[in-house]
Amino acid sequence: MTRCRLCGSATLASVVDLGATPPCESFLAADQLDLPEPAYPLHLRVCTDCWLAQIPPLITPEETFKEYAYFSSYSTSWVEHARTFVADAVQRVGLGTDGSEAFVVEVASNDGYLLKHVVDRGIRCLGIEPSVNVGAAARDAGVPTLTEFLSPDTGSAVRAEHGPADLVVANNVYAHIPDVVGFTQGLRALVADDGWVSIEVQHLLTLIEENQYDTIYHEHFQYYTVASATRALASGGLTLVDVELLPTHGGSIRLWARPAEVAGEPTARVGEVLDREKAAGLQELSGYTEFSARVAKVRRDLLRFLIEAAERGETVVGYGAPGKGNTLLNHCGIRPDLLPYTVDRNPYKHGRFTPGTRIPILPPEQISADRPDYVLVLPWNLRDELVEQLSFVHAWGGRLVFPIPELSIVEVKS
Repeated sequence: MTRCRLCGSATLASVVDLGATPPCESFLAADQLDLPEPAYPLHLRVCTDCWLAQIPPLITPEETFKEYAYFSSYSTSWVEHARTFVADAVQRVGLGTDGSEAFVVEVASNDGYLLKHVVDRGIRCLGIEPSVNVGAAARDAGVPTLTEFLSPDTGSAVRAEHGPADLVVANNVYAHIPDVVGFTQGLRALVADDGWVSIEVQHLLTLIEENQYDTIYHEHFQYYTVASATRALASGGLTLVDVELLPTHGGSIRLWARPAEVAGEPTARVGEVLDREKAAGLQELSGYTEFSARVAKVRRDLLRFLIEAAERGETVVGYGAPGKGNTLLNHCGIRPDLLPYTVDRNPYKHGRFTPGTRIPILPPEQISADRPDYVLVLPWNLRDELVEQLSFVHAWGGRLVFPIPELSIVEVKS
């Protein structure tokens, strides 16, 4: 990568180099364990002109998302987050309140985890989801879903067939597309001239401040501040009008945008977050220079814990097999000798192995059967939810381990 994918600048500065890893969702079947496994550099850089943080587009979305291992509905807290969002958005945008028929489109709608709440309200909707398997699950759940990637042409075709959308939702996808300008143009093609676009994406500010480097992986092509997201939205004819700070994924931003012609002035919250980003140094290199050293400390602390536990004869197993976990496992060089298996609620992953590190993925019931001393929680962003779900380990004195933002060992209560 020699130029910024947003502004075209050639001035890209290194933030952190995580070596080379396989794509984080390329879980292996047993018959693939003796086959070669491709790995790609994972090097985060930031453009010193527009301050978009980004990694090279070494794999394509088609390689990642045609068959996808992540189903949103397996996270209880995420489904509740979606339900609350729909209820709030109906009020904010006024969907159908004037007696007209409203229309909602979600891009990267996954298994219908969000739009099912729209369907329940009797509001016309459509999901646009490129993954064949999760899109099929959405249709089985009664959510109309188009199997397609969003582009300007796709947006125009959907608008021509279904009409303009009063609300376009794009949650946890704005980082997943290498053609950020074309994708944004697709959003503009979908939305009505007086409509709204809502985007949720991880906030680079918290990623840096909380050492969340495991969320850097190949299907995340860029990492946004509100400042860089404002520039990205403008590239497609959209204007940021409001922002919300969310706790999801360790710290996210919800961007509310409208077509530039009707946007008006942004709220005071936009200015407040921009000021926070500037104070953190994220519009100059000083805000990025210490990140790599903090990442190295996370790695050393986790490896030290695992090695010392093994030398004491204590058992450590994993909980979860998220994409972020595979960045962490590969960067730390953790193999089955230190983590004999991890478990996951998603049956799709059972009997498979983590990419690169080849750690078996088993059903959650295995933890109760084996009664390990420690459970390493890989989806640390769901800490509150998982402390409750895993409270049963208290029965035998088991403890939970969270690796990020810094290593912490939690004694759970039954």
